[in-house]
Amino acid sequence: KVSTAATPVKKVVYPDNLDGWIREARAVLAAHDIPVPTYNGIYRNIIRESSGNPNAINLWDSNAAKGIPSKGLLQTIDPTFNAYHVSGTSWNVYNPVANIAAACNYAWHVYGGMDNVNSAY
Repeated sequence: KVSTAATPVKKVVYPDNLDGWIREARAVLAAHDIPVPTYNGIYRNIIRESSGNPNAINLWDSNAAKGIPSKGLLQTIDPTFNAYHVSGTSWNVYNPVANIAAACNYAWHVYGGMDNVNSAY
């Protein structure tokens, strides 16, 4: 007799730290068929943009002067975050996984991927 009982799906739990946020965002991108940048490509950009602070905000550049400061780990502005938001992630730009996923989606569409980003975007 063949069992028809569903096999429970084991949910992956990621640590609530920079490593976990990057790993979870990479899994989210893969699940949505968005090309996944290397771990190091994401990490390098996060360290340059926010030093790993998910609550970072830039209040002094040209975007801030226009009233749309860069926010979060990868310093996305709200219009970019909203346009490249990845379904299933938070709509809060300060959410680390949502911020990484949206920024990587944006980088894919504009630069061919986060691994190609070596300066501010």
